[in-house]
This record gives sequence, structure tokens and C-alpha cells, in this order.
Amino acid sequence: MKTKTLEKVKTIKTLNNIAESGLNVFKDNYILDNDSENPDAILVRSFNMHTIEFGNNLKAIARAGAGVNNIPVDKCTEQGITVFNTPGANANAVKELVLTTLMASSRNLFAGVAWAKTLEGEGEQISKLVEAGKKQFVGKEIKGKTLGIIGLGAIGALVANDALDLDMDVIAFDPFISVDTAWNLSRNVQRAMTIEELFANSDYITVHVPFTSETGGMFNEKTFSIMKTGVHILNFSRGELVNEKDMAEALESGRVGKYITDFPNENVLKMKNVVPIPHLGASTQESEENCAIMAARQVKEFLETGNIRNSVNFPNASLPYTGKRRVAAFHKNVPNMVGQITSAVSSFDLNIADMVNRSRGEYAYTMIDIENDVNGEIIPSVEEKINQIEGIVTTRII
Repeated sequence: MKTKTLEKVKTIKTLNNIAESGLNVFKDNYILDNDSENPDAILVRSFNMHTIEFGNNLKAIARAGAGVNNIPVDKCTEQGITVFNTPGANANAVKELVLTTLMASSRNLFAGVAWAKTLEGEGEQISKLVEAGKKQFVGKEIKGKTLGIIGLGAIGALVANDALDLDMDVIAFDPFISVDTAWNLSRNVQRAMTIEELFANSDYITVHVPFTSETGGMFNEKTFSIMKTGVHILNFSRGELVNEKDMAEALESGRVGKYITDFPNENVLKMKNVVPIPHLGASTQESEENCAIMAARQVKEFLETGNIRNSVNFPNASLPYTGKRRVAAFHKNVPNMVGQITSAVSSFDLNIADMVNRSRGEYAYTMIDIENDVNGEIIPSVEEKINQIEGIVTTRII
């Protein structure tokens, strides 16, 4: 159990190069110190944090990107450290690459360009060789073909809408689609009631779901057998979604026409008709800046107000900040916890002006605004009183 009181000056540490536009979010009362052993918050991209020991002052980790596999989320939760990510900040960058490779691979552009480069040194014969050899790269137009989209988050929804503008038919499967996505999604996107329906009717399939125990290996011998012969599969989500042995066999037999993946490895590079992309999905200047700014703003808001947006381990919670003293407690999601916290606050003759409580699985987060002008001398006593409650993980008074 730790108390994390917000100090006036806060220390931010980065473990990767973070875009300057993001770091500029931290101005007054912030110090950027990459040598700090006990910062208030850490900003990270791909750095592996699983072997890092966290100081008792660390309140937040923000991943400038969507995936958090490089962060020990469970450990952070147990220690009361909020982990943020930046969903949607890189969505346009990934969408553009999905559509680019969709068209380029369908037209055999990558293979054609590679072949053309082998003609160097042929001099005046190049034109004749090009005319004679181009027939081996005859491709297909995507217009009128069916694109299946698995996952209608920020990226999948953008891909769906733009694919429709390219005169493709779009069918999508996402049993957990959000209301916000539904509002932004074209009504011309067809809904697949099952993922098998999507597999059976798609000429191209692009996947935009996280890697979990349920999604791991979802592309395998069984699912390939449902698909149209020659289907193109695009994977800009996680390499682990694909059973590589089964994919290699499906490509060799022609069951799968092409596999476009942003996650090359030794096995993938040996496959026939694979288009390996060197993890470029979010690699644009704009995307890196968007992710850095979003991560920094979320951390800054959390440190200064306790409000939480886009956390992967804490419940999202927001309460308008009026400048009053605020209690922010992270605790086990058990009966009567809120009552015990409010009783602890009231025991100091403090009135509650406003409060919010949100839960996420086994844990919950409570913020309480105090009406009174609180004497700073009693803050440690209030914290100590709350921390004596069984089930409290961390407490801050802002």
C-alpha cells in the first residue's frame, strides 16, 4: 500500500525518443529528467519495461502507441500505477498503409518493382525486356471486390469508410463495436453476424484486433478452409494472430494468395507470396507526434486532476476540476469501499462537494472533491486514515 501525494514539481522520464511536440506539453512545474530513478510518470514507446523496478513515487506510465505488450500491466495495477495508451492517434497512418498495400499487392507492384531493378545493366534492351516481362505481374483491380474487416476500432472504421470510397464492398465483424464508432461508420458497411460469414465472403481480409488468448492464432488451417481460394490477408495488428505454419502451407497451396504483414520474422520471410513490411504501420512523423501529444496530455491531466482517459488497467473516470482539494483512491472493487472512504474524509469535519466512482474488474477508482479549504497540515492524516482501509492500493490528495 503506497501513498502518492502530488508534489508541486513533477518529474517526467522518457524511455524512448518522444516527439518534441509531446514533451512541450510539460511546461510549468515539470522537470524532464531521463536519469531519474523515481519519476512521477514515464513516457515510453517500444522500450521493454518488464525487468524494471518501479519507484514508490511513480504514478503513471503512458505508451505513445496502442499496444502495451512491453509494459508489465498486471504489476503496475498491483502497485497502483496507471497505464495509458493512445488509441486512434496513429489510426490514419495505419489506415493509409493498409489501403496502399491492399492496392499494391493486388497489382503485384512489389514483385514488379523488385524485378525491374534486376534489369540494371541491360542498357537499350530494358524497354523490350519490360514489355516482354510485364505479363508475369498482371494483377487485379480492387474495385467491386469485397473487403472483410475484423475489428471496427479507430483503424478498422477508417479503412471501412475509405474502402467504400474506392468502390469496394465492405463487410465487417466486431461484436464489441462502440457507439462512437457506429456513429462514424458508413451505413453501407455490411455487418457479418459471425466471423465465419466474413471469411467465406471476402476477397481481401484485414484484421484490426489486439492479441489475446482468444485472438491468438485466429488465422489457421481451419479458418483458411472457409475462405475463398486466393484470398489476400493483411495483418497490421500483431504477428501472433496468425499460425505461421498453417499460413506457410496455405500460401504454398494457393489457398491464400498473398499475406501482407507488418511483422516479419525468419519464418515469415521464407513464405511464398508474402509481402513483409518492416513494421511501418504507425511510422509517420504525424503519427509519432499525435501519439506523443496524446500520451503527454493524458499524463498531465491525471497528475494535475486525477482524471483518467484511455487507461488499460484503471477505469476511465472524469470529474470537472474546480481547484478544490481532491482525494483520488485506487482500491479493490469490494462492497462498502466508497462508504469507508467518505467516512474517513468526513471524520476530519470535511464536506464532500462532488465525487465519482468507477470500477474495472477487480479494482475501482474513487475521486472525492472536498468543499472546505483544507489546511495542508491535515493532508497526511487524511491519507493515513484512508490507507488504513483494507483494500486501498494507493491514495493521492491533489
